[in-house]
Amino acid sequence: MPTAPQKSADSRDYPKQTGAARHPWQATRLALGLLIALAVTDLSAEPYQLPDFGSSADTVLSLADQRALARAFMKSVRKALPVIEDPVLEDYIQALGQELVQKSDQTGHYHFFLIDQAAVNAFAGPSGQIGVFAGLVLAAETESELAAVLAHEIAHVSQKHLLRSFEAQKRLAMPATALLIAAALLGAQVDAQAGMAAMAGIQAMAVQSQINFTRDNEKEADRIGIEILAEAGHNPFAMPGFFESLGRSSRYYDNSAPEFLRTHPVTTSRIADALARAEGYGLRQRPDSLGFHLARANLRERSYSGAQRAVEHFESTLKQGRYRHELAERYGYALALLRAGRLEAARQQVTRLLKAHPGRVEFLVLEANIDRSNGQLERALRHLKSAYGLNPDSWPLAQAYGQALLQAGQAKAALAALEAFHRRRPSVTQVYGLLADAAGRSKQPAKTFGYRAEELYYQGDLEPAIRQLERAVRVANVEYHLASKLQARLDVLREEQASAKKKWSRGSD
Repeated sequence: MPTAPQKSADSRDYPKQTGAARHPWQATRLALGLLIALAVTDLSAEPYQLPDFGSSADTVLSLADQRALARAFMKSVRKALPVIEDPVLEDYIQALGQELVQKSDQTGHYHFFLIDQAAVNAFAGPSGQIGVFAGLVLAAETESELAAVLAHEIAHVSQKHLLRSFEAQKRLAMPATALLIAAALLGAQVDAQAGMAAMAGIQAMAVQSQINFTRDNEKEADRIGIEILAEAGHNPFAMPGFFESLGRSSRYYDNSAPEFLRTHPVTTSRIADALARAEGYGLRQRPDSLGFHLARANLRERSYSGAQRAVEHFESTLKQGRYRHELAERYGYALALLRAGRLEAARQQVTRLLKAHPGRVEFLVLEANIDRSNGQLERALRHLKSAYGLNPDSWPLAQAYGQALLQAGQAKAALAALEAFHRRRPSVTQVYGLLADAAGRSKQPAKTFGYRAEELYYQGDLEPAIRQLERAVRVANVEYHLASKLQARLDVLREEQASAKKKWSRGSD
């Protein structure tokens, strides 16, 4: 186990933000301020009355309402924090999270995503939205430790801890509810002082104190999380071990404890309880996957503000043998070389990687990016077509292939490939933006508006999505099946908008 100072150094590798990016909480604060101005009369009339923990969240929020709240929540998260949209990293964290869900008795929808900041933290938002900060992935010494945090957050979702402690208020519109939850959950990372000031007008201090998970919530999440870990074949001792390790390292952090310990308070008795739970399952040794090491190398490379600094880091670790996994270290080095524009050196590294693992998606995508950067589109397309043909369900390969086809001016081929992928994996909503681009370049306006509408919808922008669909149904000479599909989707979204206005904007009786 590395020493605590090394973990702290990983976090400090992240560059300082400048300009608008320096204060990601400003978007949340501004949105909250606007909502306060619109609703302050009703909100000040009476204090929040939060239900007791014995109530059922499902009786207050239907599943459709919870999904709508989740989209609004994610919209506010994206405005406040740098959500990572790299398909390779998305694929890894989703695969790890879904494995935990599928190999346990958990049910429901879960979406796992990464945030490109050094905070050592994670959180569970409405309807299974589970965010993990890059700093936590780098702080985890084993994949089981990372899985332990995901399992803990999955348990918070499955037990409805968030909704049970913050059930929607009839006087508060859904966007305001989502923003309030986001600000309260993310206060430690966004800017606690400014966030609290922004929320003061809607009595958010009182609300936050009530939605913070209780000690019983945390112990329940530990208990169920350890069970999930064990059922998925991970080491159940990873959860108390990781929490204890973070606690021991607290003195090395500038602001006392890591954020995870501040948002998920860990006591000696809680660690003892978790250890006792783990004893019931016994020690299980599970080797870390290559994907875990590659994701950490990718995130470490991203943590450097300058490409040259990243190159120097990996050159140093490779030269001195200071790494846990050589292939992963070379992968990080190749990513740094590509960012630095040293394409031939990057190609030498990726050739070495592919020789060891010819079908590895991370290496194939990296090779294609090097080829595209070097103007070798035909080579990139040839390799990607072959790789994608062997793995047509891979979103990283589908995106890389679609982007390469668009770069080569083959928009219709890109649209066909992406639509085929979407039919196989309709749950991958990130594809809509690329589909809209491909349809636009193929001069198919109805599809362009339709796909753009879906992109906006899943980003939480219902009204702009409706406007896009309204433009789509007005396009002339559209074949009947597509026109009917677009009209039906427009009707669904209009109905959802009307229902949301009725449910979330009316005053309580």
